[in-house]
Amino acid sequence: MIEVVVTRKHREAEGIYSFELAPVEGSMLPAFSAGSHIDVHLPNGLVRQYSLCNHPEECHRYLLGVLLDPASRGGSQAMHEHVHEGSRLRISEPRNLFPLEHAAGYSVLFAGGIGITPILCMAERLARIGAPFELHYCGRSAGRMAFIEYIRHSPFADRVHVHVDDGEESQRLDAAQVLSMPAADRHLYVCGPNGFMEHVLGTARERGWAEAQLHREYFAAAAAPASEAGGFEVQLASSGLCLQVPANRSVAQVLLEAGIDIPLSCEQGICGTCITRVLEGEPDHRDMFLTDAERARNDQFTPCCSRARSTRLVLDL
Repeated sequence: MIEVVVTRKHREAEGIYSFELAPVEGSMLPAFSAGSHIDVHLPNGLVRQYSLCNHPEECHRYLLGVLLDPASRGGSQAMHEHVHEGSRLRISEPRNLFPLEHAAGYSVLFAGGIGITPILCMAERLARIGAPFELHYCGRSAGRMAFIEYIRHSPFADRVHVHVDDGEESQRLDAAQVLSMPAADRHLYVCGPNGFMEHVLGTARERGWAEAQLHREYFAAAAAPASEAGGFEVQLASSGLCLQVPANRSVAQVLLEAGIDIPLSCEQGICGTCITRVLEGEPDHRDMFLTDAERARNDQFTPCCSRARSTRLVLDL
């Protein structure tokens, strides 16, 4: 854990604050690469992931952008209401599950709403190294788009296209046109609401972009229909203990209630913190972390959200 202090809290847009974090001891923070995020341990005991959006060469500070989610499970609400300038927080070292492909000949960046946070860091990096790219930033209105003024006055402003829902029809995002040239050395990066991301990725696939050229980062997992969440049993390989997982409880919740300590963070199958080995049985993968190939092996799953297709899963616990 790294202890940091909030040196600046600033209202960036409607419902969005930025938080500048600096090391308490005055030393440098760990280096990070574009697309990285950190775990933030909140005052209410929750742990949440937030992307780093400042330039990767800035190790004297980390900059976060946090949207107050109307359906907040306590994370964004705690950041907005209980974290202030001068507050001390514990954070993890940066991790990168959304890295840039530096061999790309051209990068196309898409940000929807608060999805600008990792995308902005990527734009900073690409601009610094002189790599060709374009950024499409989409939002409901300019007043709801974080860092918009900074971007408009940035050294890469001429590579940014802003698309707002309440603006002229001519400036709306035409993903089909933007993605009409799927050259082998082009890479696409997208972050934002699930619907926005699926639109961009789906359009890219229709235009012939290869899956290896498509990169995404989810902020929230889509909820599985309740009708699909049947009960099943998990067994711990070390002790033989069997636990029933009812339809309304996750495997992680059942394990924790039984005194089995497992690491948890996002609790939505996005971060991969809780990945657990599966020794027997067939998981029902509902995460957004594992690749299709990793899911097909059925030898690990995310107990925070995934379930079982078989009547029992034997876990390496």
